[in-house]
Order: sequence, then C-alpha cells, then structure tokens
Amino acid sequence: MKDTSKINNHSAIAAFQIIEEMAPMNEDVRITDLARRLGMPRAKIYRYLQTLCNIGYVRQDPVTERYRLTLKLFHVGQAIADGTQLTSTARPVMVQLRDKAGLTCTLSIPEDSGMRVVDIVRVDSPVQIVTKPGALLSFHASAQGKVALAFGDANLLSAELSASHPPLANGKPFDPARLQAEIARAATTGWAVAPEETLRGLNALSAPIFDLENKFVATITIAGSVQDIPAEPPASLCAAVRQAARAISIDLGCTEYPT
Repeated sequence: MKDTSKINNHSAIAAFQIIEEMAPMNEDVRITDLARRLGMPRAKIYRYLQTLCNIGYVRQDPVTERYRLTLKLFHVGQAIADGTQLTSTARPVMVQLRDKAGLTCTLSIPEDSGMRVVDIVRVDSPVQIVTKPGALLSFHASAQGKVALAFGDANLLSAELSASHPPLANGKPFDPARLQAEIARAATTGWAVAPEETLRGLNALSAPIFDLENKFVATITIAGSVQDIPAEPPASLCAAVRQAARAISIDLGCTEYPT
C-alpha cells in the first residue's frame, strides 16, 4: 500500500517550488520553461498548475496558454505580514524614510539562503525598482545580505566566502577578499551598499534591525539608481537609514543598538 502522506508531502513541496519559481517573473510563463528550470517532467508541472488554477493561485491565459500567479498569494502574504510585530512596527518608519530620502524602501528578513523581502514602500520615480515582496536576495551581492553577514549568523560569512558565485550584475567576478573587506566595513559603519551587484544601474543602502534580545532580525533598505545612491553614499543618507533602523529596533525592544 502506498504511503499517501509521503505522496501528499511531495505534491505540496512541488507546488510551492512552482510558486516560488514564478513569483519573481514579470511575464507569463510556459510549462516547458518551468519544467526546464525546476527539472520536473512537463506532465507533472501541468498537473500542479491545474490544481493551483483551480484554487485561485494561478491563472492561465486562454490565448497564449501561459501561466502567471494571481494576487491571491499576495493577499495571503499581506495578511500574514500585517499581523506580525516586525512589519507593523517597521511600516510607519519605512514610510517616513521613503518620504525623507525620496527613494523606495524595503524590509527584509534573513533565511538560510538569502534575504527575503517582506515589505516594500515605493516612490514614484523614472527608475522603478522591480523587486517585489517575496523576492530572495543573495547574501554576497545585496546590501541586505552584506548587513546580514556583518551582524547575523557568524557561520554565514565563511560559507559565502568559500562558495562559488556567478558574476555580479555589473559583470565583475565574485571576489572573496573584497566581500570580506566590505563586511568588515559594514560591521564598523552599520550600513552596506551593493552598487550594480544585484541589478544594473541600481544601488541599495541597508542597515540592521535588532529585536528585544539584541539579535539581528531584519534590514531596512533604500534603493534607487546609482545616481541617487552612489557607491560612496553621502553621510546624511547613511545616517537617515541608520536612524530608521535604530528606531524600529528600539520599538522592538532592542536595548543595545550598535553605535
């Protein structure tokens, strides 16, 4: 007799893998593309997509027969986010920072394989930040990730330095020595940048958020063009992001925010 619990577990895992693969995509996707990216049979992808369509998380274009996520997943995630202390505490500070800096502001939390964007407060600008809630940013090539390497789990840095990484968005190869120097600087200054490392033409400036146990739990970040946030950002901009991170940390109960 088949163990149906294992079958159901595998099905749930596959469905979430499909959702996570589709989340960052800005256009409808073909079954063939998902099968290739996930290493799954086309027939299997089709079955799971049909199930996701039936429960409202995915829709299929009747003309092109391609698929995209619906807003149902966004509303579920937003409901969860709105109910957490971190996001509810951070949101008004993010709005203030957005208005003060004139730049899009994001909130991200650490996961095993990167920094997950959990909230975004956007600003109208000719340069639109395409990052969406749910996006996973790498530790080694994002401002958020560098802050996590400087203030989070001490084992993360050694793992990132020894790993093999693809070239950065600007075409430069991964340089462990440079990353180590940037992490050391972030630990001293309390902020990090990643000019054109995640996306061409864009930079981000990030600072750490700590909880009531004085542990690193998140980052607050402003993002914009490299003209808005140069590789060496002005002191006033760094101070604004740091002040926002400190305000959120204090509201969360942090008593020892790094000076």
